[in-house]
Amino acid sequence: MERTRSGMRLLGGMIEEHIAKAEPAFVDSFERFYRDNWQRVYRALVVSVSDSDLAREAADEAMVRAYERWRKVSRMTNPEGWVFRVGMNWATSRLRRRTLQLRKVEVVGVVQDPEVAEPKLIDAVRNLPRRHRDVVVARYLLDMSEADTALALGIPVGTVKSRLSRALTALKEVLS
Repeated sequence: MERTRSGMRLLGGMIEEHIAKAEPAFVDSFERFYRDNWQRVYRALVVSVSDSDLAREAADEAMVRAYERWRKVSRMTNPEGWVFRVGMNWATSRLRRRTLQLRKVEVVGVVQDPEVAEPKLIDAVRNLPRRHRDVVVARYLLDMSEADTALALGIPVGTVKSRLSRALTALKEVLS
């Protein structure tokens, strides 16, 4: 977060006037969460929606919503998962509204982690069905447990396991 000339803070490009009125511990807690998680959520959304601009907007929107509900979100067992889910829902809604065709983007410069910088792997994950791609992204890119993945995506743990199994089988076929 950074300060504007007027003294208000920016969050993902959106001015949040009520930050100035909030208690410092509340703001500090959220700033730490934002600083520690925005980039990971953004990268996960890039892989999921295949559009870096839309992913950036979705991550920003999800963080703004998390800030607005920070007292509740900060007490969740998996606030990062909640933000990812909100970002995915927002991006999906935006895609539907604008009837965009998903397009492939060059992610090598966006994704910094060596484990996911392999373009062939990124393409293979992008070509998975959406429900399988979301589970792979949450489980491996965000490093969530199966239970946290289920909670973030709003599906049972058994569904996470079966989708993950199918996704990994498909990825092995494509990558071998």
